[in-house]
Amino acid sequence: MGRQSGVRGGVVAVALLLGVSGCGGQQSSGGDAKTGTKPAASSSPGSPAAPGGGASATVPAPAPGGGGKPASGDVLPGMVGVAVARTQLAALPVGKPGTMAGYSRDKFTHWAEQGNKCDTREVVLERDGADVTRDSECRAVTGRWKSLYDGSEITEAGKLDIDHMVPLAEAWRSGASGWDAAKRKAFANDLVRPQLLAVSAGSNRSKGDQSPDLWQPTDRSSWCQYGRAWTTVKSQYGLTVTEAERATLTTMLDTCAAS
Repeated sequence: MGRQSGVRGGVVAVALLLGVSGCGGQQSSGGDAKTGTKPAASSSPGSPAAPGGGASATVPAPAPGGGGKPASGDVLPGMVGVAVARTQLAALPVGKPGTMAGYSRDKFTHWAEQGNKCDTREVVLERDGADVTRDSECRAVTGRWKSLYDGSEITEAGKLDIDHMVPLAEAWRSGASGWDAAKRKAFANDLVRPQLLAVSAGSNRSKGDQSPDLWQPTDRSSWCQYGRAWTTVKSQYGLTVTEAERATLTTMLDTCAAS
């Protein structure tokens, strides 16, 4: 899977063998599939989760346009315009990817409770869908969703994964290995920035933990949003990029209309 391929393959293999039961009952697979059970900790709805009792996190301020609701024309919250994204991209520190030594998805606590029996996954499903119905435990059952990555239209919540725009393993390789548990939890449950979105399970698992130079959405019309979102998340959290990653992000931003 490109850089760190040997280690990534091991992570993918473990995920495929073990799976993680999602809130909607489906099994996850792939390098960075995004389903999971609800932990006991609680936090306020719509805000990055605060851990119960550990070291305090240094979480960056919300990006312009944040607040948990996508702006007109975007499907993700906290998005910036292409001009701002280009400035952010130019300022990102360039480095070689770090190792996967010490990495575990469990070090990025998710999904966090968001109140009213809902966890982060269910909040994103409600936000990204239309006519969403839930059961008594806040689990989405039906609705209408359009997957940004492949354009597929989905009406069953169990066929959706919640993708971390910048995958947890990719964040680990580009700086998150040095974070405390609180900041990792906030990153994994960030409802303010363009970090979480509901997509088809197939596209999410195809992406795995790969960076944009190694994987791009098959629907090229999503590249503008994808490039802006990835750049903004890495900028807000102070993560590094590789030269190849920055070149591909530049290509993605070039698909945006001038703004």
